[in-house]
Amino acid sequence: MTDQVPTPENSSEVELSEAPKPGPISNWLKQKELEHKSLEPDHLGIEIIKIEPKHLINVISALKSNGFNYLQCQGGYDEGPGLNLVCFYHLVAMDGFGDNSKPTEIRIKVFLERDGDLSVPTLYKIYKGSDWQERETYDMFGINFEGHPHPKRLLMPEDWKGWPLRKDYIQPDFYEMQDAY
Repeated sequence: MTDQVPTPENSSEVELSEAPKPGPISNWLKQKELEHKSLEPDHLGIEIIKIEPKHLINVISALKSNGFNYLQCQGGYDEGPGLNLVCFYHLVAMDGFGDNSKPTEIRIKVFLERDGDLSVPTLYKIYKGSDWQERETYDMFGINFEGHPHPKRLLMPEDWKGWPLRKDYIQPDFYEMQDAY
């Protein structure tokens, strides 16, 4: 008799994959009663947390007031046609960095349904460096940053139609591109 991998068809006791264990930052956020969900760490072992848009400002403000004083990167990506658009943030705690130790980092992701509300609060009042990064994410993916002081295209012409880095984007014909310039 051969051993079979349990599947819903051949076993009523299929083991469900365990949720990722919360890291130290996630545990700290839980103590502060800030809503989030732990995700698997990235390939470098950096903790990743998922946040709903309505909780983003509270979580980011708490992290900044507790040492995460540098927004290394903000951007977006498309999981694929029909799937979510994701807005991500990489925060770094720069205090104490320089004594040959690694900085403390956290990755934050906000998942947005492609056909739903593509709005996320701006982090401009917390991190001024988010200005152009948020504009680029808007320009390429169509994610709106509520409260941004200058919400307009950064890379594409103002009259450009569509969001070029979405995986379901259809490039206009060449003559239409000529008209855009």
